[in-house]
Formats: sequence, structure tokens, C-alpha cells
Amino acid sequence: MSLAQTLAIWAVPVLLAITVHEVAHGWVAYRFGDPTAAEAGRLTLNPFPHVDWLGTLVLPLAMVASLGVAMGWAKPVPVDASRLRRPREQMAWVAAAGPAANALMLIAWALIARLGVALDSEFGVILFAVGQAGIVINSVLMLLNLLPIPPLDGSVVVARWMPPELARKWMEFGRYGLILVLALFLLGSMYGLIGAPLLAFIGAAHQFFGLPWMMS
Repeated sequence: MSLAQTLAIWAVPVLLAITVHEVAHGWVAYRFGDPTAAEAGRLTLNPFPHVDWLGTLVLPLAMVASLGVAMGWAKPVPVDASRLRRPREQMAWVAAAGPAANALMLIAWALIARLGVALDSEFGVILFAVGQAGIVINSVLMLLNLLPIPPLDGSVVVARWMPPELARKWMEFGRYGLILVLALFLLGSMYGLIGAPLLAFIGAAHQFFGLPWMMS
């Protein structure tokens, strides 16, 4: 498969995974009383308001081209905790909404891949490849965001159960956390520390949905 074909297959799953992840944060915040994301025009599935040129385009495309797997991020949806009705409790739900959205998208892409297998045609092969890309990118985003490292979503959920002062100091670490996450991902991918668990999870998803690893 050529690089152009690979990028074409991954483009929609990556953009949807990142966009819906962010919209989910904003939508749950809106339901809890914070309209900040809506006021900023971020409760939309149009990917362009969410695009961070480095995290949404350059890094994922470079990783697909070099490693065959992608990691990325969008511009964070603005959330004002002070506008939530119960900020400390509800921020944890707002944070959890992103990985939950990726889990639902993983299921949707797996069903698309199943349809591709059932069609058993050239179009079916394309559907399978796009569905498999959707499984992979949503697995990566879901599992990485569940890590309790600021500013990832898992850290906000963990902070919910910390004493307030400790939680504040923990979240301040977020200014360095993204660099740590990227280093862990890149080094872990090289030495199998992250790649092995991810492959195990993706393999389990394939088995659960009755999907082959490849379709000729």
C-alpha cells in the first residue's frame, strides 16, 4: 500500500477520533451548566475549529508514515469549572467523556470493518481498512487518555479523589505532562512498553468482533 493510500485510509478516522473526543468534553460540560465550549463555537463536528496543526495533522501523519500507528490531539475544548454546578465532581465526568466517546467510536468502526468483511469485495477491503484504522486510533486515544498523567483525562478523574490542595498541585504538573507523554509513547513504542499492551488490546478487540488482522 502506498503512502498516499495509507494517509487516505487514516484521514477520516483520525479527524473523527480527535474531533468527537473534544466535542464530548464540551457537550458534557454544557449539560452540567458550562456553556463555554458552545460560546466558543466548539460544539461542532466540523473538524476545522478543533484542529491543532501540530497535534491533529503533522504529528499523526508523520507517525503513520514512519511507525504505522498514530497519536495526536486537537485544540482542547474550553471548559470553565467555575460555571459547573458541582465543579469538583462534574469535572471528572467531563474528563471521562473523551475516552468514553473513543470507546463508542471504536465499536462503530469495528462494525464498519465487519461490514467490509461481509461484503467480500474490493469496496469491502477499503471499508475493512478504514474500520481497522478507526479501531487503532480510538484504542490509542482512549488508553493513553486514561493514563493518570496531567493533562490527560485520567489525571482529572484521579484528582477528583485527591485532597483539593494536592489535586491543584497535581494538575499544575500538566505544563510538563504532555512532553512526558510524548516521550513515553515514542520510547515505549520503540521498546515495546506501550506497543505490547496496545497490540494486546487491539487484538482483543479484533477477536471480540470476529475480525481478521488482514483482508486480501
